[in-house]
Amino acid sequence: MPLTRQPRIFVADDQRDVLESLRLLLKGEGYATETFANPDSLIAALRERTADAVLMDLNYTRDTTSGDEGLDAVTRIRSFDAHTPIVLMTAWGTINLAVEGMRRGAQDFIEKPWDNERLLAVLRAQVALARALQRARTLEAQNRELVGSASELIAESPAMQPVLETIERVAPTDANVLITGESGCGKGLVARLIHEGSPRAERSLVTVNIGSLAETVFESEMFGHVKGAFTDAKADRVGRFELADGGTLFLDEIANIPVAQQGRLLRVLEGGQFERLGSSRTMKVDVRVLAATNADIDAEIAAGRFRADLLYRLNTIHIHLPPLRERGNDIIQLAQRFLRQHAQHHRRPTESFSDAALSALRRYTWPGNVRELAHVIERAVLMARGNTIEPADLRLTAAPPTSAADRRPMTLDEVELDAIRAALARHDGNVVAAADELGMSRSALYRRMEKFGL
Repeated sequence: MPLTRQPRIFVADDQRDVLESLRLLLKGEGYATETFANPDSLIAALRERTADAVLMDLNYTRDTTSGDEGLDAVTRIRSFDAHTPIVLMTAWGTINLAVEGMRRGAQDFIEKPWDNERLLAVLRAQVALARALQRARTLEAQNRELVGSASELIAESPAMQPVLETIERVAPTDANVLITGESGCGKGLVARLIHEGSPRAERSLVTVNIGSLAETVFESEMFGHVKGAFTDAKADRVGRFELADGGTLFLDEIANIPVAQQGRLLRVLEGGQFERLGSSRTMKVDVRVLAATNADIDAEIAAGRFRADLLYRLNTIHIHLPPLRERGNDIIQLAQRFLRQHAQHHRRPTESFSDAALSALRRYTWPGNVRELAHVIERAVLMARGNTIEPADLRLTAAPPTSAADRRPMTLDEVELDAIRAALARHDGNVVAAADELGMSRSALYRRMEKFGL
């Protein structure tokens, strides 16, 4: 569905004066409308073209308030269209029918005679939610096309076996999961694997990079806002929790959540309830939460920057990912996969690595982990002169020790510092490009650079 066109509302009612009144009201709000005198014509139109929302009366048979035609229409629409929002109209005495309609798949209902502001507010919210969900589905489809299914995770090394076993056990449940590990080691991929193995797999996996959210917009981004909630709130906004309703919400860089907002997040995790910014209406959602961090979360708690009770809600199950340097031959298998993907994506003839290049890949310590490996291979595919990647194409400038015995264990801060330095060097000090490679916001990278005195 194109997301920039004028929103289109399908309206169904058997009274011409009602249809005309609604057409004029919606036109004044900026909506395009198509009107239908009965459910059959409405359903035929929905099979041929898209709508942003359906506004439909329940009763079409004279001298009866059974609502059977309207209820049947909801069921028929949902048999071939799972996403278009349906808002029902019903007289005061048949509200119980509207509740039954919502059980069958409608999103909301309006009482007749309707209040214009209430009707428009409901439609604005449903159109905004439908479009946001469409964007999320589009982005997820594009992501799948580029990187493939998370079920293709390469993890044959002994260090990854406990991770796979835990994922297999926890994925079919609704337990919240905290995923920890160094930056770039694949925490987002593990989150997708858990989602794809869950009963929620047919619903959205909504990802939020907490590190990229300024404290001033956190509430609006996570919980949404209503029109007029603040100066620039010119329309209702759907928050990430609403987008993820029925599905999974992945909170990346969870340690960066503002302390002042941690209580609100805890409330949602405990009861699934929240209010949009500027609204007193309590909303309830059914969301599974996955979270990830590369920070020492215990140290964050000790320093007073993270609530212990929030951690207990997030880490019902804890999965720690080993760094790439501890994953043995996974390095080569991942490199070969990235080679195939990037060669195809960039239409390059590169097919293999030389023995010397494979040796260089094994020796390198990969401070940026899988993300750095993917970047190195993509660059090598673009720079290789022939069908085979040579060591010079990899540009691995570091000279790490050749054995674990020669290597002092690195702290998380040292690993992160190395990754940041390497990314900045690769991009000639360009902070925006380095932040993009490292999977963090520019402001988050600046905070880390300040922390390390860069």
